[in-house]
Amino acid sequence: MSSLFQFGERVQGYTIPVVNEREVRAAAGILFLATFLSLMFIMFDLQFMPIKYVITLFLSDFLIRVFINPKYAPTLILGRLVVRNQTPEYVGAQQKKFAWGIGVLLAATMFVLMVVLNTYSIISGLICLVCLIFLFFESAFGICLGCMVYPWIYKEKAQYCPGEVCDVKAKHEIQKTSWKQALVLAGFIVYTVGVVYAVNANASAMPHALFGPETIAHPAPQSPH
Repeated sequence: MSSLFQFGERVQGYTIPVVNEREVRAAAGILFLATFLSLMFIMFDLQFMPIKYVITLFLSDFLIRVFINPKYAPTLILGRLVVRNQTPEYVGAQQKKFAWGIGVLLAATMFVLMVVLNTYSIISGLICLVCLIFLFFESAFGICLGCMVYPWIYKEKAQYCPGEVCDVKAKHEIQKTSWKQALVLAGFIVYTVGVVYAVNANASAMPHALFGPETIAHPAPQSPH
């Protein structure tokens, strides 16, 4: 029973329970994709059914992570299968539990608003946006935004952070950004804005079929009633 209800796993060489950051990032990517696609259904087809399923599964997964055991959470199991050939990167479990607790609160609020009450509002939209930002930063950059709040609440330093960001250390030469790189980045931003202005008219035009007859249906004209 004790091995069932626990948070994190004991690994030799680590003084506290840890989780595999590679699995966590894979699971975050899976949840980000599911949430993003379900929002696309709303934006382009006003179809709310997919997001209701995603919210229910999202909440169920995070409840298992926080209140039972992360290694039995379905998305983390799937993430473990995906990255099983990669060397584990162990991070402290305690700050992850705090971050996932935030996820439980957000998902529970969404569940009540959209699944139980069957409503939509600016509140549910903002919560979805926050969840997407959290998941994107975790999966793309390995940055746990919820974990960054942990030291402020508990007044203690988090241990075994991803990429050793908790430890003060000098940057390697390859990590430093030169003024030339900063100039290239700024120039690319200006270039991007210029491209948008230059090709906006052509980009907004309806494309035509390269081969065969026209396949994209144009909207029918409205009757003047």
